[in-house]
Amino acid sequence: MAVEKPQKRVKRTPKDVAIIFGVTGLVGKQLLEKLLSSFKWKVYGVARRQEMVMINKPYTNPNYHFISCNLLDPFETQMKLCHLNDVTHVFWVTWATQFQLDSIECYDQNKTMMSNALDSILPGAKGLKHFSLQTGTKHYVSLHGGSLDHFAKRVSYYDENSPRVETQKGCNFYYGLEDLLKEKLAGEVPWSVHRPGLIIGSSQKTLYNFMGSLCVFGTICKHLNLPFVFGGRKDCWEEQFIDISDARLVADQQIWSATNDLVQSKSGQAFNSVNGDNSTWKDIWGAIGEKFGAIVPLDMLSEDFTYSGFMSDKGSVWKEIVKKEGLVETEMEDLANWYFLDALFRCPVKMLGTREKADRLGFTLRYHALDSISYWIDVMRKEKLIP
Repeated sequence: MAVEKPQKRVKRTPKDVAIIFGVTGLVGKQLLEKLLSSFKWKVYGVARRQEMVMINKPYTNPNYHFISCNLLDPFETQMKLCHLNDVTHVFWVTWATQFQLDSIECYDQNKTMMSNALDSILPGAKGLKHFSLQTGTKHYVSLHGGSLDHFAKRVSYYDENSPRVETQKGCNFYYGLEDLLKEKLAGEVPWSVHRPGLIIGSSQKTLYNFMGSLCVFGTICKHLNLPFVFGGRKDCWEEQFIDISDARLVADQQIWSATNDLVQSKSGQAFNSVNGDNSTWKDIWGAIGEKFGAIVPLDMLSEDFTYSGFMSDKGSVWKEIVKKEGLVETEMEDLANWYFLDALFRCPVKMLGTREKADRLGFTLRYHALDSISYWIDVMRKEKLIP
């Protein structure tokens, strides 16, 4: 009787090497997990500090290498990145948050960060196949420039060819990054730009963290037996002003465009990166409150209610909840940005992008807004960020 010899285990060597700038952010974490789920990829992750709260522990994967780096420092960036000659794919999902959006300071800082990174990587990365840039649907509007009433009164669904917005004051750093990419890649490397709306995901490193803000508010409402109200303008309650973009979808679209020869373009290819769901907050707010186990009042809209005002003295309540529930130790402000929530629910302009281009070229993944929010509430519970 023949005895079958045991087969030798073949060591699989990654074929592609990605570097993710902003690896601890909402989309960065998803890119990391999705790429590492395939033996095909080796991944460098760049951020100021490592993200330790993740269900899966990618930093234990031998194909993952974290690099702590201040991209605003050209000397540190050069020292830490210049030797990465094996990089084949770049994913840029980070931005400098020190200054106000649309300010010249914000514009300059973000352009400097990318310039430092490109100057450090491009000379050695001879096998670079694709550069993926994430910006947002704010590409299509300006928060400066006089009265915004006419924007709020009409529905605008912007496609990727919509012209840039020129204003007398204000500098959209998205434009600066696209221009820099065109200049530095000089038609030699395919690249894509992805424009999400309101990104839904989990991270402790994100300034405009919608899910963190929503979850802290819902948790405190339940803890104190307070009504789960929507504080914002009636228009924003009844109409859609911004697209929901699930972080999983945004990451999947970037990987799709970076690895799909049919959509590669050395002159740049733009994609709106949105769920494609027309839900309004009025449609889903009650179900979200029920997900938290909070009291959902019959009249959920409260135009006079502000999250920054209501939550200003709730830091000690959050500490009490963290201790009682055995959660990861966080300050309330680590997860929540109440001024962002107030601004979001009083958004003066509509930033809605069409999905026609991505759908036509074969990227048809969609999520329903409520499903996305429910999924990420469950993720944050598993990560012990909320009870």
